[in-house]
Amino acid sequence: MSLPEQFRKYVNGWLVAGSLCLFACAPKSVQETYLIPRPAETRLTGGVCPIDSAELFSGQPSERIKLVLEDNIGSGNPEAYQLLVTSGGIELRANTDAGLFYGMQTLRQLYHDGNVPCVEITDAPRFRYRGLHLDVSRHFFPKEEVMKLLDVMSRYKLNRLHMHLTDAGGWRFESDKYPKLTRETAFRTESDWRKWWDGKDRRYLPEGTPGAYGGYFTKEDLRAIVAYAAERHIEVIPEVEFPGHSEEVLAAYPELSCSGKPYVNGDFCIGNERSFTFMEDILTEVMEIFPSPFIHVGGDEAGKSAWKTCPKCQALMRREGMKDVDELQSYMIHHADSFLTAKGRHLIGWDEILQGGLAPEATVMSWRGEEGGIKAARMGHDVVMTPGNYMYLDFYQADPKTQPYAIGGYTPIKKVYSYDPIPADSLTEEEQRHILGVQANTWTEYIQTADHLEYMMFPRALAVAEIGWTPQALRDWDDFKPRLNAHIPRLQAQGINCFTLSDELEVTMKVDTTKRQIAVKLDAEKYPAEIRYTTDGTSPTTASALYESPITVTDSARIVAAIFRDGTPQGTPTQKSIDYHRAINRPVHYYNKLYSGYMAGGMNALVDGYRGGLTYLDGHWQGYLDNLDCSIDMGESTELRSVSVRFMQLIGPGVFQPGEVELLTSDDGESFTSRGVVKTTIDPKDPDLSFQTYSFEGNWKARYVRMKAKRTQGGFIFADEIVVW
Repeated sequence: MSLPEQFRKYVNGWLVAGSLCLFACAPKSVQETYLIPRPAETRLTGGVCPIDSAELFSGQPSERIKLVLEDNIGSGNPEAYQLLVTSGGIELRANTDAGLFYGMQTLRQLYHDGNVPCVEITDAPRFRYRGLHLDVSRHFFPKEEVMKLLDVMSRYKLNRLHMHLTDAGGWRFESDKYPKLTRETAFRTESDWRKWWDGKDRRYLPEGTPGAYGGYFTKEDLRAIVAYAAERHIEVIPEVEFPGHSEEVLAAYPELSCSGKPYVNGDFCIGNERSFTFMEDILTEVMEIFPSPFIHVGGDEAGKSAWKTCPKCQALMRREGMKDVDELQSYMIHHADSFLTAKGRHLIGWDEILQGGLAPEATVMSWRGEEGGIKAARMGHDVVMTPGNYMYLDFYQADPKTQPYAIGGYTPIKKVYSYDPIPADSLTEEEQRHILGVQANTWTEYIQTADHLEYMMFPRALAVAEIGWTPQALRDWDDFKPRLNAHIPRLQAQGINCFTLSDELEVTMKVDTTKRQIAVKLDAEKYPAEIRYTTDGTSPTTASALYESPITVTDSARIVAAIFRDGTPQGTPTQKSIDYHRAINRPVHYYNKLYSGYMAGGMNALVDGYRGGLTYLDGHWQGYLDNLDCSIDMGESTELRSVSVRFMQLIGPGVFQPGEVELLTSDDGESFTSRGVVKTTIDPKDPDLSFQTYSFEGNWKARYVRMKAKRTQGGFIFADEIVVW
């Protein structure tokens, strides 16, 4: 059966990129096929099928390639396919054009130097929603860059592009009914987000103003993007923000705000009927362009403060018997849900749409962890999992000292790959069926260029692709790593400015309190990787120990390790202090209230032996919105020579060094003696990720060790292990 015209148009574009080598010789094992995402079932049968590249990439059935549409492939899954390659030819079977399309992506990844290995593949995706999100409001990216991303997405079987079209950064698409949205708020005074957002001149500028920064999509642009995506079996989901994140709308149409003035409010006035007229008009225009069943209405991070004193909002609350302003947000989201449902569409929004009561037909995108998604699934609502700790591609992917400035966080590709969208321990089997899939989000506050955008998205998006497609039982980091490394040159050959993976090493620990030791494991993103290390703090050389199995530490070690290539260390050596110190597992008493959101390893996190890494989200840093004040009970009077604690600073998300740290000791737990105060040496305005260790040396004898850290800035302080010798 011949393929439809749109399929033929698409595959012609694969001719150059698709014929690139993925392996040095004909594959001999499943792993050596280097397929991403990994198929559900793969069996190499031996030998190869010779084929001309023009025949493979023409998009036409041929003498050696048979394409068949039939029912009941993969239990009827519309994206399933079966691929059979023998020395005599190739047969690809699927239920739908989408299945044939995905089978062809696999076939092209298998192709090398005139041959395809003989193989039997039966495949279907784990999830029907496999998405990437692109913020084009904070920084505008033109149609051509969006299409470039769609090309790469399709090759890795990603099938949803969520476009964040509106936000305070600027309105990004034409509206016939509200032309001032692009004429007056698609451009701004400054390209640098930090300078604009924090500066005194945070304004929008009329289109055509010399030096103005911004841009927008015409309706023709968006229709072209939608059509281009459809050819690649990708659905484009538009997002227009309600009721918050709407500064740009209210600058152009201030009558829709509670104050009636521009540059005062960021939330729509819910008590104003004109806000609902605007919403319906805009959603109607959006639906005229985007055929997606899902229409995203945002719903996140509404400030709500103006609603508390706005006469119109308060009158609506009294009229409707609302208890709090959360119900005002819910009122607007319910209205949008009813409007979209009547038009045959489905509302989707960030997990804050749960606040005040979830609209009946709404689907939830869970970004603040998994809790919102779990709650929605238990209520019988569909969910897309996109938790920030795993699925935010604007977070750092390597040591921030080596990377372009980012919003914060630390999400290397191994952490992305480790995510499973099904919280099996929290949901019943029936509730799990409401998990539609997974999405990774790229917010662009600090991403100004296309090169930087691609650098942040790739190759981490390949991990997302495998999460969404491959059965969980088949996903394994050690299996994925060589395949990932093989695809880096392929991405580069396609013109993608991808991150080429880190030369740094991941250091993980396992504390054994029975044997009183710590096992230290080293891992590399690069493959293959020759890792050499020392335990005395010196730089490793080719004569240093070769890492082959976990390193055992029974007291104190300063591990320094590096990847070597041709006898030369790559990048900056990775360093980690490891201490099985005297306070491990001792009772800790806190004098101040703890913050439940960042308890890390629990009440004993400060003395559990585990050291924090490059992010306060790694489960080993304990966070406080107050001073830290705690004491450790050593159990008996103990000789003390050294006590230290480390804090981090990353001011973007509000993490600061304490102003000072004090050590005190006591024999009875009541009367304490100060052993010194160490002040911070780090500027609280320094935006870079930084760490300071506060150390106290002496010759004391005491049972109780007390540590005080003074919070002098707003935001959090985050403490690592308190090390006692």
